[in-house]
Amino acid sequence: MTASRQSPQSLPIYVQIAELLTRDIVAGRLIDGERLRPERDMAVELGVSVGTLRKALQSMADKGLVESVQGSGNYVRADGDTGTVYAMFRLELLEGGGLPRAEVLSVDLMEKPVDLPAFGTAQTATRIRRLRSLNDTIMGVEEIWLDADAGIVDQGTMSESLYATYRKDLGLWIQRAEDRVSLGPVPAWAPERYGPRPGDTVGYIERLSWADLPAPIEYSRTWFDPARAVYVQRLK
Repeated sequence: MTASRQSPQSLPIYVQIAELLTRDIVAGRLIDGERLRPERDMAVELGVSVGTLRKALQSMADKGLVESVQGSGNYVRADGDTGTVYAMFRLELLEGGGLPRAEVLSVDLMEKPVDLPAFGTAQTATRIRRLRSLNDTIMGVEEIWLDADAGIVDQGTMSESLYATYRKDLGLWIQRAEDRVSLGPVPAWAPERYGPRPGDTVGYIERLSWADLPAPIEYSRTWFDPARAVYVQRLK
C-alpha cells in the first residue's frame, strides 16, 4: 500500500498510515508484542517520508498501540485504543485489514424516496454516492442518505470519512449503528470500474445510524464484491 495522493477529500497522510496499521492490529495481521520493521524500511514500503511515518507511529503510541523501545525499535501493543475514524467500517480485504478509501460520484439534496426506511425528521436528505476501495482495491459502491434536519453536507469540505466530516462540519457524533447484511443486485448507477455489473448479485449492507436522538438520522446501503472483500464484526 502506498499513501494516496492528497485531494480535498483525503485524510492527512499520517492519519491514513495510522488507520492502516491500526486496522491491521484489529485484523490480527499485526500481533501483540510484534516488532515493527525498521522505520526507514516501513516508510519506503508505504511510500511516505520517515517523518510522516514517525508522526503516524506517535499518534498510535498516544493511544497505547505502539511502544518505542530505545535502541530496539517499535512494538505492537494490541490492548491499546483501537477506536479510529473508521471504527464502524466493517469491510476488510480477504486477507484482513486495508485502508478504506472513497471516491465521491455525486452529492444531491433531494426528497427522500418512498422506498427508504424511516429516518430523521425532514422530508429531504443529502444523498451521497461513492465508489469504495480498500488500499488500491475497488470493492464496493455505497449510497448514504443524511437527514436534512441533521445538517447539510458540503462536498467541498467532505472527508473520506463521513463520520469525521459530520463531527467537524456539523457537530454531529454518530454513536451507534445497526447493520443488516444480505445479498442484493448491483444498482444501475454503479460505474464500470466497480467490476460487478448492474443486476449482478453481491454482498449488501443496509445501515441505520443514530446520533443523540431517538430516531436514526442516517440511512446507507453498500454493495460489496465478495470476491474482494468481506464483512467482519469482531466481538470482545
